[in-house]
Amino acid sequence: MVSIITPLFNAEKFIAQTLESVRNQTYSNWEHIIVDDASNDASTAIVEQRALQDNRIQLIKLPENKGAAFCRNHATEVAKGDYIAFLDSDDLWHPDKLEKQINFMEKNDCSVSFTSYLHMDEAGNLLNKRIKALPLLSYRKQHRNNYIGNLTGVYKASQLGKILAPGIRKRQDWAVWLEAIKKSGNPAKGLQEDLAYYRVREGSISSNKRNLVSYNFKFYHKHLSYSWLASVFYLLRFFWEYFFVRPKQIEKF
Repeated sequence: MVSIITPLFNAEKFIAQTLESVRNQTYSNWEHIIVDDASNDASTAIVEQRALQDNRIQLIKLPENKGAAFCRNHATEVAKGDYIAFLDSDDLWHPDKLEKQINFMEKNDCSVSFTSYLHMDEAGNLLNKRIKALPLLSYRKQHRNNYIGNLTGVYKASQLGKILAPGIRKRQDWAVWLEAIKKSGNPAKGLQEDLAYYRVREGSISSNKRNLVSYNFKFYHKHLSYSWLASVFYLLRFFWEYFFVRPKQIEKF
């Protein structure tokens, strides 16, 4: 079984589409754990209505806002699946995503995998931008930059154990996938098919580059506990990768 984890906060505009993209999966052995982070809109009502229609959907309501990392960790702790996947409340999956990815992992004896994905705008229109998955992703390569789109990644919890996100405001997903590759002892494997759709929203933290230096320095210095000097070195290497290497994985069409 695949445990699909979704943190939820005030996503009434998008959550119904996200839920349907999971329910439309050709792979049916899944549970969808949605952790509501004290939303004050109609988000939970939408999830509750879908849960009445499909008992594979589980809603957990938090009494106060704790942040996306806490929500993902809480869902991870209660997850029952052999595999764990993540899908944010505004993103979508291709109907064949889980079937193709789980078959790919079983065929290739792989404990960490990810796929290519496409960008779309808030209205769901494709932005003609593809993020291509690398065929192989080593720990060293992932250490330099996050090459796994969180909405595409799957890891085998029955083999690696459950991996919790650290208590940092940003880059929690980078930390999770870096740890997954480390625990695996092998490179993550990329399925080079467009199997997910990432929604680019105006004003989102992920689309705001102004804080890029701060977030990534803290990732190395606070999360990985590197010295200030080492963190600066890895930060400079991150930017080399970000501006001169990673763009090779971005394709406009």
